[in-house]
Amino acid sequence: MSDNRSSTTDAVILVGGQGTRLRPLTLSAPKPMLPVAGLPFLQHLLARIAAAGITHVVLGTSFKAEVFEEHFGDGSELGLELEYVTETEPLGTGGGIRNVLPKLRADTVLVFNGDVLGGADLGAVLDTHHDTKADVTLHLVRVSDPRAFGCVPTDENGRVTAFLEKTQDPPTDQINAGCYVFRREYIEKIPAGRPVSVEREVFPALLAENAHIQGHVDNSYWRDMGTPEDFVRGSADLVRGIAPSPALPGQRGESLVHAGAGVAPGAVLIGGTVVGRGVEVGAGARLDGAILFDGARVEAGATVERSIVGFGARIGPRALVRDGVIGDGASVGARCELLRGARVWPGVDIPDGGIRFSTDV
Repeated sequence: MSDNRSSTTDAVILVGGQGTRLRPLTLSAPKPMLPVAGLPFLQHLLARIAAAGITHVVLGTSFKAEVFEEHFGDGSELGLELEYVTETEPLGTGGGIRNVLPKLRADTVLVFNGDVLGGADLGAVLDTHHDTKADVTLHLVRVSDPRAFGCVPTDENGRVTAFLEKTQDPPTDQINAGCYVFRREYIEKIPAGRPVSVEREVFPALLAENAHIQGHVDNSYWRDMGTPEDFVRGSADLVRGIAPSPALPGQRGESLVHAGAGVAPGAVLIGGTVVGRGVEVGAGARLDGAILFDGARVEAGATVERSIVGFGARIGPRALVRDGVIGDGASVGARCELLRGARVWPGVDIPDGGIRFSTDV
């Protein structure tokens, strides 16, 4: 079936979220446009869709909608035909899918949650959908601790039997991975013009009317990029080759340094660190799982671990940032210590030694 996917399958990506858990980074850019392994996060997903032979992609946007079209345009540079639909008020996952219906052409529609970094074989998901003649197919991924997620049990034929909210004692390790295949007529049935949740409304209603909902279960790479911790780990996994992405050609390793960045001798870059364009890293700095957005500066002897440093931000000499998020244009003074989820808002200036966790000076 793969030879004919471009004409028979549309892709829809829902990118309307506010990205509140990643603030302050998402004050200036929507989460799918934040750089992950040196590219806008969304570009990794678009490259996977193109690699699967699908060419027509509709983005369902709301928050900072214009940024997507400004960057990706008509999609031709990625070998895609991109279209954009903007929600005037948030409609939820189901409402967002229903809202793009006027742009859909194909009878098979592959829907993605734009927050997920995944490595599933999209062709295999589509094959499951067609081979089982399903009405809707869900990509389900097995996780070691399913308690934080909605669980989706399946029967011996792989048909979905229930949708369970987060529970302390899940009956299965299969979770909803945020990738769905719909027969077009089932998108047409979603109520229009109001917020609708696929997980809480659409899917349970389909089960109640005995529609065929199939599960495609695998152990592929999967991470929801909603929190700073997951964002850092997902980016590092891409850099190190643990997470797949057709958008990243060539060598994988402990760091990804963009041409035009300056890294002084004696700086240590490990743990899947990303150094953006125009970044300056001083002598003896230690970057472990750090993401430095374009134009950031990390001065001599500073340490940045598992943290995101925004556009044009500065980390002063011998400062320590661990598990933090530093907003665009902020300045962290010399010898400051920012730990355990600290967030510095854009443009804030912390003086030398201004914030410490330890008692020595």
